Amino acid sequence: MNGIIRRLCLLILLTLSSQAFAQGQAATQAAGALVSIGGEVERPLKLTAADLAKLPRRTVSAKDHDGKETSFEGVELGEVLKLAGVKFGEALRGKSLALFLVVDASDGYRAVFALPELDHAFTDRVILLADRRDGKALPATEGPLRVVVPDEKRQGRWVRQVITLTIRRAD
Repeated sequence: MNGIIRRLCLLILLTLSSQAFAQGQAATQAAGALVSIGGEVERPLKLTAADLAKLPRRTVSAKDHDGKETSFEGVELGEVLKLAGVKFGEALRGKSLALFLVVDASDGYRAVFALPELDHAFTDRVILLADRRDGKALPATEGPLRVVVPDEKRQGRWVRQVITLTIRRAD
């Protein structure tokens, strides 16, 4: 009987968590925001398509999940985070090196990036928050935003339907 009660409580908790997540996602989308940036940032933000359009655009070529060469266009993740006050370059040192980015998708999928991976003072790598594929807006199954990491052999961190970017600190 004790096990049944525990399972029932767990089921209720999971249901409430899913509902809260869906309500937060709906509120973000209702406000016209495509992505929210929060956590250990100077300025938590909710960015719209118009906000992202003002940032420097990049285009990268990469093989999609099916191995087809594809062109993705968007904004580098580091540029997006700078809007929230995340420090890069000479300011990314010491305790700041323990910060990392958690990218959340609308379906609960998550991926993590260390901040130096997003900083051109550390690497020439490009990690894109894409909104276009082969010259067209991303389809609903991928977008409106997705992370693209062209030089990775596996696409485990190519998060589709990105809704939040959260800066956290490793303990």
